[in-house]
Amino acid sequence: MRELVVLGTGSQVASRERNQNGYFLRWDSDGFLFDPGEGTQRQMLYAGVPATAVTRLCVTHFHGDHCLGVPGVVQRLSLDGVPHPVHAHYPASGQQYFTRLRYAASFFERAELREEPIDEEGLLSVGPFGQLWVRRLEHPVEAFGYQLIEPDGRRMLPDRLAAYGVSGPAVGRLQAAGSLVVDGRTVTVEQVSEPRRGQRFAFVMDTRLCEGVFRLADGADLLVIESTYLSTEATLARRFGHLTARQAARVAQQCGVRTLVLTHFSQRYTDMRLFEEEARAEFDGDVVIAADLARVPVPARR
Repeated sequence: MRELVVLGTGSQVASRERNQNGYFLRWDSDGFLFDPGEGTQRQMLYAGVPATAVTRLCVTHFHGDHCLGVPGVVQRLSLDGVPHPVHAHYPASGQQYFTRLRYAASFFERAELREEPIDEEGLLSVGPFGQLWVRRLEHPVEAFGYQLIEPDGRRMLPDRLAAYGVSGPAVGRLQAAGSLVVDGRTVTVEQVSEPRRGQRFAFVMDTRLCEGVFRLADGADLLVIESTYLSTEATLARRFGHLTARQAARVAQQCGVRTLVLTHFSQRYTDMRLFEEEARAEFDGDVVIAADLARVPVPARR
């Protein structure tokens, strides 16, 4: 299963309708928890996301609405006895903040939290999920966005497999070896399959428009991106290092995004239809105005 579970969609100030940030990406057997703001542990409970589902903790920057939920999440990992290592990624320049958050209160630490601070952009990690990349963003404090890329593969075609007499366990052996001898002739993977593009997910939080935003969004099947302001506040957005809904939608359109998820809304707005209107004026793909506890599936492969 690949889906985004939205835990919080507010920005600096939480409201009755919106918790501070928090996003959980379920990607097959891995679970990425992005920017857990205050109250994330409780939101996970409401959303049915157990601590044992988290395999990676990813923080974009150290403003409170993106990290004040770290203490509760970290302690819950130990309380629930999470059996696998959890990797923690965050800007290396904020090491002192992460250390304070991790040990904000006394607790019996049983879980294995492996800190992997980020000091430069590029390939961060490779695993069963694919490749995890980070790109530098532009914000008053150092910030990075995340991009998850599944390697390209091949889709096996049943009619061609049948034509070449490949069936049952032989299909797996063919995929693993690249070729297989069947009834005296060699069959290659290329003969019975077609290219399959890997899926991509991008997570872009607090930033003004910059190269990193476009590099992260490039070809994303699902883009989660901040849209703190409407375009009427574009000057304010740039001053404080944020995006408008119109800017985020233009990025999605230019980068070939399939599903656009707008989030991180300023508490000044109550009519969220305005965000959708701005986005749809610029972007012709699927638009989701994120709401707390919503679930957004990663689009099926084309």
